[in-house]
Amino acid sequence: MSSNQINMTEGPILGKLLKFSIPLVLSSLLQLLFNAADIGVVGRFAGDNSLAAVGSTGSLINLLINLFMGLSVGTNVVAANYFGAKKIQELQDTVHTSILVSIISGLILTVVGVFGSKYILIMMQAPDEVLNLATIYLKIYFGGITSTMIYNFGSALLRAKGDTKRPLYILFAAGVINLVLNLIFVIYFNMDVAGVAWATIISQTIAAICVVLILLREEEAFKLNIKKLKINNPILTKIIKIGLPAGFQGIMFSFSNVIIQSSVNSFGATLIAGNSAACNLEGFVYTSMNGFSQGSLTFCSQNMGAKKIDRIKKVILISQACIFVIGAVLGLSFYAMGNTLLSIYTTSSEVIKEGMGRLVVIFTTYYLCGMMDGLANSIRGIGHSLMPVISSLCGACLFRIIWLFTIFQIPKFHTPFMIFVTYPISWILTFAVNIIFYRKYIKQLENKM
Repeated sequence: MSSNQINMTEGPILGKLLKFSIPLVLSSLLQLLFNAADIGVVGRFAGDNSLAAVGSTGSLINLLINLFMGLSVGTNVVAANYFGAKKIQELQDTVHTSILVSIISGLILTVVGVFGSKYILIMMQAPDEVLNLATIYLKIYFGGITSTMIYNFGSALLRAKGDTKRPLYILFAAGVINLVLNLIFVIYFNMDVAGVAWATIISQTIAAICVVLILLREEEAFKLNIKKLKINNPILTKIIKIGLPAGFQGIMFSFSNVIIQSSVNSFGATLIAGNSAACNLEGFVYTSMNGFSQGSLTFCSQNMGAKKIDRIKKVILISQACIFVIGAVLGLSFYAMGNTLLSIYTTSSEVIKEGMGRLVVIFTTYYLCGMMDGLANSIRGIGHSLMPVISSLCGACLFRIIWLFTIFQIPKFHTPFMIFVTYPISWILTFAVNIIFYRKYIKQLENKM
């Protein structure tokens, strides 16, 4: 077997899960480190308004791209399933269908993002001092979003066979380029948020080119041939069946986060900047947990292809334990160092104070979010993608929205703390529903097999 492949259907689980997940975690952490450097450059050399402008766009970007990013999850599940079942032709069709879908997705997002961003920002109550800067950033960002789609679909295909090392190398190279370009564009050319956006597009394009070159040189099953790019309808249907619900789940989470961001925006630029810096720190803990969540997704998918139900249960148990340990240890450690870490993004004591107000709620409970996502991904891996959407809709999205339009509107509860506390409560509710459905689906599989 190639060194870039992992047979997830045989042998010790923990060692292989670590081998798969650690490069994925490192990839995400590297990306976040470079993003943190980007925001640090903006905050220190362009000012708090520019920091707020870039930071406040995250929930909107996620809202627009999550539907299509869900399809990349579908790509990963379908490809891993065929790889576990050793169905070479179906795997080839998945590769070519996925890459073409990524290009189409990127073009659609470009149109929507470039022409619709400003209107959505206005609906989100973006302050006047932030609105124009955020609009500039988003128009440039979405102008090059096709590269992001190609990279994510391509790396999803590589993950399906256990290859997480080469995407790590690609992200490292792209991240260095992104950081250098940020320093040049923002400090030397005084391009402000436009410089950050251009640096992001250029680095993402390089990453996309690299992943395409890897696929062009792959062995038969995962080899990309540009001349064979076409949509295979049965394969696309399977990708949509898994990916579309995952995308809708992401959209619903993002929609609730947009509502939350709108509530944050109502408190002014200082809270927006502090919230943005805190969110960036949270990303380091979340991606550390999410690496094992993605590992559970792919491991469950391969073992579904191989029809190994008992092994799937062991995978889920081990991945949940890993997520809990990582989330608890990192969350509490980051909270303890919160003031120091927030000072990386800004020198303003008021912004740091507002950021700590978010961290005290999120970091002490963040393992719940990781375990919730991990179990949802495991359920997708065994072929059920609709249920996590329903649980997210009820346990997270509707709850958060109802909370913000009822409890939060009571004068004595109209505080930033009452915004942030919606997160851990919604994680508990959603995780509880996921456990109920997981037990049901596993029982069905055992009876069927």
